[in-house]
Amino acid sequence: MIASFPMYDRPQTRGHYAALWDGIRARVGGPLPNALTHDEDPWTHWMSADLVLSQTCGLPFRARLADQVALVGTPDYAVDGCPPGYYRSVAVMRRDDGRADDLHGLRLAYNDPLSQSGWAAAVDHAGGTTFAGYLQTGSHAASAAAIAEDRADIAYIDAVTWRMIARWDDVAQRLRVVDETTPTPSLPFITRAGGPVAELATATRAAIDDLSPSARAATGLQGLVQIPAESYLAQPIPPKAPK
Repeated sequence: MIASFPMYDRPQTRGHYAALWDGIRARVGGPLPNALTHDEDPWTHWMSADLVLSQTCGLPFRARLADQVALVGTPDYAVDGCPPGYYRSVAVMRRDDGRADDLHGLRLAYNDPLSQSGWAAAVDHAGGTTFAGYLQTGSHAASAAAIAEDRADIAYIDAVTWRMIARWDDVAQRLRVVDETTPTPSLPFITRAGGPVAELATATRAAIDDLSPSARAATGLQGLVQIPAESYLAQPIPPKAPK
């Protein structure tokens, strides 16, 4: 059986998500994993018949997972300017780069071609702008580093991730936020198709409510809301990322 929270997994949050899982386990009946699974390809979790609970991204959900998993709920990270359960991307550039008013000719760093925040939001927000080049980095943190090191010029970074980068990573001192995208539904919690959705939702909501102030500050988690699958599926599928 598998439980994981891979999307915001970093040293400063790992212990707090472990505490969240402990709180969920204490409220759900039946055998469950004792600990979260880390450092594996999250697709192996999301596609597994043994999945109990995980977190995915909006684009993977609507592009490949909608018929194979069940939505448990959407976490609320209290992102500024967004309704509960919604988030956005921030566009970041180097502090000494003054080209923010004209995206033409900029090199885009993006984390993954199936990322809502890093790829889909960039394509949608740029309004069809053709970037001068594309660099797939593998993570938002790596995209931030690519901008700082002048291997790319702009990246669209999940606002929750950016909040963590700005708090804990030195690279943020060399970057600045130049724009924000339109809010979209946040990264949902999922279980396997046919999983105990109602029980997991109730347990997850209660476990989030019981998080310590330090856990809330580190993770940003404030609650769990119910956003229907249709709201995720209504978002457009972006064109494929250039190779």
